[in-house]
Amino acid sequence: MEIPVVGAPLAGGPSMPALVAAVSEAGGLGFIAAGYQTVDEVRREIEQVRAKTQRPFGVNLFYPTQLPAEEAAIAEYAESLAGEEQSYGVPCGEPRWSDDEWEGKLGLVARARPTVVSFTFGCPESPIVERLHANGIAAWCTITAPAEAKIAAAAGVDALVVQGSEAGGHQASFNDTDEAPVALLPLLRLVRGVTDLPIVAAGGIACGEGVAGVLSAGASAAQIGTALMLTPEAGTSVPQRAAFAGDAATGLTRAFSGRRARGIVNRFMREHDAAAPKAYPQIHYLTAPLRAAARSAGDPDGINLWAGQAYQLAKAAPAAELIQRWGAEARAALRP
Repeated sequence: MEIPVVGAPLAGGPSMPALVAAVSEAGGLGFIAAGYQTVDEVRREIEQVRAKTQRPFGVNLFYPTQLPAEEAAIAEYAESLAGEEQSYGVPCGEPRWSDDEWEGKLGLVARARPTVVSFTFGCPESPIVERLHANGIAAWCTITAPAEAKIAAAAGVDALVVQGSEAGGHQASFNDTDEAPVALLPLLRLVRGVTDLPIVAAGGIACGEGVAGVLSAGASAAQIGTALMLTPEAGTSVPQRAAFAGDAATGLTRAFSGRRARGIVNRFMREHDAAAPKAYPQIHYLTAPLRAAARSAGDPDGINLWAGQAYQLAKAAPAAELIQRWGAEARAALRP
């Protein structure tokens, strides 16, 4: 990377091929978010990115960790959403577990050979990492704790994406813990205490000074997602773009997907978080039709407004302009 900024993979819409390519063309490293997409959809996105840039880019995959989930709790939560079904005029979806087409996507990236494949929600076993290496692909793993860093290092990954509590979207912990997440700067030091793997710092970074801060703390690059969501290249929905103009707090919730994620607090989160069970991706599929209907209606109170704690710093500017600005700001902040 000419500029030490990674465009975070933003699953569910924002990480459009145009955004991925723009980040890479500007000197950073763009990432395709393969989560929730079919193998064919990811293949098409890889083709579209390559039609827009010859520079390196990455693909992010969801590791298919299957954690215990109580069927009775899922059914009870589904019943509690009857009012939402009536309000939006659609039934809830069928709660189910899915591996997100794991094997098919692994085969696709092995053939397509992006520069990097990163993993979220867990770490693949060493034979999978070795398979990527054999195809000239670097493997990164997203972690939220030193214990996870040790697991990833033992699997042979090339770098760690260290996600602090400030980050928007899903917390990437391997076991979807209920423990309080650790803020980015102390987490960087804790992780550096157990491994010397290169680190990509993620969480609450939205300006060049923030990039400089994590570089000074030992990271090799900063991963930025929320601050790219207002760019014209991002597929961010209209109601979410509007929500970024407000000043509501962010919070962690299971209400939309069953896995803890940080978003702007809205009505749905306030009314349903307390009852939401730990059950991912079952709850994701359960609430998907409600969220789609709310999004179509332009209602920000019925959708997951994933955003990091510094979302108010996001700017509605072209992605390349932001990447280059952050690079210049970081260089200025680090200059002796």
